[in-house]
Order: sequence, then C-alpha cells, then structure tokens
Amino acid sequence: MIKKIPSTELRLGMFVHELDCDWLTHPFFTNRFLISKEAQIEKILETGIHDVYIDTERGVDAPNAPTEEEVRATLEQEIMTLAAQAPPAPLQVHREEEIQRASAIRGRAQALVRNVMADARLGRAVEVEQAEQVVLHITESILRNSGALLGLLTIKNKDDYTFLHCVSVCALLVAFCRSLGLDTETIRQAGLGGLLHDTGKALVPDAVLNKPGKLTDEEFELIKRHPRDGYEILLRSPEIGPIPLDITLHHHERLDGAGYPDRLPPAQIQQLVRMASIVDVYDAITADRCYHRGMPATDALRKLHEWSANHFDPQLVQAFIRCVGIYPVGTLVRLESGRLGVVLEQNEASLLTPRLKILFNAKSGNRVQPYELDLSRGMGAGGADRIVGHEDPAKWQIDTLPFITS
Repeated sequence: MIKKIPSTELRLGMFVHELDCDWLTHPFFTNRFLISKEAQIEKILETGIHDVYIDTERGVDAPNAPTEEEVRATLEQEIMTLAAQAPPAPLQVHREEEIQRASAIRGRAQALVRNVMADARLGRAVEVEQAEQVVLHITESILRNSGALLGLLTIKNKDDYTFLHCVSVCALLVAFCRSLGLDTETIRQAGLGGLLHDTGKALVPDAVLNKPGKLTDEEFELIKRHPRDGYEILLRSPEIGPIPLDITLHHHERLDGAGYPDRLPPAQIQQLVRMASIVDVYDAITADRCYHRGMPATDALRKLHEWSANHFDPQLVQAFIRCVGIYPVGTLVRLESGRLGVVLEQNEASLLTPRLKILFNAKSGNRVQPYELDLSRGMGAGGADRIVGHEDPAKWQIDTLPFITS
C-alpha cells in the first residue's frame, strides 16, 4: 500500500515510493529507494522535500498515514471546487480560426529562442526588440483564443524541448497574467521573462542538458547555475527590464526558502516570479523528455495543488488552475456515458463543460466516427453528459495530436 507521510517521519527501513516534489528540484538518482542510512533522510530534509510517499509492502509501515488514494481523492475534490468558481476568459475567435496563425507564431518563437541560445554561447547580447515582437504575436494569439497556441505547445520534439519549453512558458505566463487582469505592459514584460528565462541553459553542455538519466550531484549543481548565467547574459542588453531579469534569476526559488540560486524568503519573491515558477514546473512535468514521460495535464495540476502547501503560492496555483482549466486543451477525457473525447476548447460558461471531439466508446471498445460535443449544451442539443475523469491516450491507442493541430 502507498501512503503519504511528512519527511520528518521517515525511518530506517521505509521504502520511498515517490519524493513529493518536481524532479527539477531533487538531486536523487531515483524516486524509489530503501531508506538504509540516516544520511538519506538528512539529504531529503536538506533538499526541502516536505513529504514523501512510502510503499508499505516493501518497507516499514506508517500505520496512521493517509493512503495515496485518500490524498488523491481530497486533492481532486478541491480542484473540482476551484473549477466551479470562475469561468475561463472569453474567446474572440474559435480555435479553428486561430490554429494556422498560432502554428506560424509557434515556429517563429521557436526559431527566436534558438537564435538567442546560439548568440548567448558566442557571448553576444540578446536582441530584445526581436524577442518583444515575438511576445507581442504570442499575446495577440492568446487574446484571440488561448487554447489554439497552448494546445500546439503541448507538442514538443525531445530534441527541441529547451526551445519550445521557453515558448510554452511565455504563452502560459501571458495567459496567466491576462486571467488575473494585469495591465498590458506588465503582461509584455512577464512574457519576455518567460521567453528568455532559460537563456542560461545555453552555457550548460548538451551532454548534461539532454542526459538520458538522473544527473549526478556535480551535474545537478551545473544545471543550477543556469538562472544566474541567464541573468548575466541578459544584463548585456541595456534595454532589458527588471521583470524579465527577476524572472530569469529567480524562477527556481521556492516559498519555503529551499529554491535556488539565492534561497530567497517568501517576502523577497515577487508575484510575477511566483507565477513564472508555477508555469515553468507545469510545462516541464507535462513534457516527454529523454529520461521521463510527461504526466497528463490534469495530474500535473493536481500535483501543483499538492506542492503549493510548501513550494508555491497556493492562491496563485488556484488561479492558474482556473486559467488553463482542469482539463486543458488536448486532454483525453472519459464521459459518464463511456464516450472518450479530446478537449478542443474551454467553454466560456464553465471549466467543467468544454467542447470535445468524441473518438471512442469505452463501453463497447470501439472507435466512432469523430464528432464534436459541446458539454455546455442541454438535453436534446448534443450535450447532457459530463466528464468523470481523464484518460491516458496510450492506454486506448488513441493519437490526440491530429485533433490539436488541425
């Protein structure tokens, strides 16, 4: 049985099933191991990991600890309550009208980040004006229909991950800022920070950046230099503003003081940096990498909500969940009727009733001729069903990508 306990309750003989933090944070070679030395417990505590999941069938039990199922059920109920509190931002155009423009913007933004990284390796200053133009195009696309671009950005080639991750963080941060009603100039500066936040990774050797396995302690320390390296690279461009600099330098800081590079206390971590750290982790843990498979977006949001007890600003995590929806564009969902569908677009009335493309009948085990279903419409109008959960497309051998990209 899998149970969750505070890290302070770890004892020799317990088997760690999962370190309850994102894998960007911890230096351990694996998430699963037997506690055989006190030094392992000390390292977990020093890293700032507040909770762990243990496997009681492979190690010592914690009799009064909640099970993984109990923790998950509580978190999912809290997220469902959040989703019902506020509708998503209104759409100016339907996704189908925006998808081609969004695809072109994705390509231009990726090329821009690639050039920024190349210039950084050569010691050149970042051309901020070009980056600002890309942020403008991303912002305009998000304003028209955020799901089009954000859906496309869930598709990442493993070789181009670093570049597309920067574009995704920019787009997600722009959408996040917009959902909070921030002013145009703040959104532009935050987007620029998102686009350039990983510039320092240009100085990390590719063998470390794309290593198909867990990093050694020395390699992890090398990776942890990228926020300060990026900050120093951006300082070569005199027109860069304080917001992009702050996001670049501090997007790995955490509210419990366990982040890097400066281990800032909460009072010194600005709101836009807090937002950027949420977006950065969300995009990272949902992406496939050479050393791990990305988790479904809905699971990632649940994890962010769980981690907000210590690492992230809880109110901002809740706002981010309302921003992207508990079933973001591209998610495969199961309906009460047994039908499976891909989320195409959020509904302006409720995050719980998106527009879907129905592909499969799970009860009969058969594919169906794809058709659209708007869950916001009433009985007799193609609706009258509800989402009961999300599904892994691989389990059903369903490729959702054509429905995101067309």
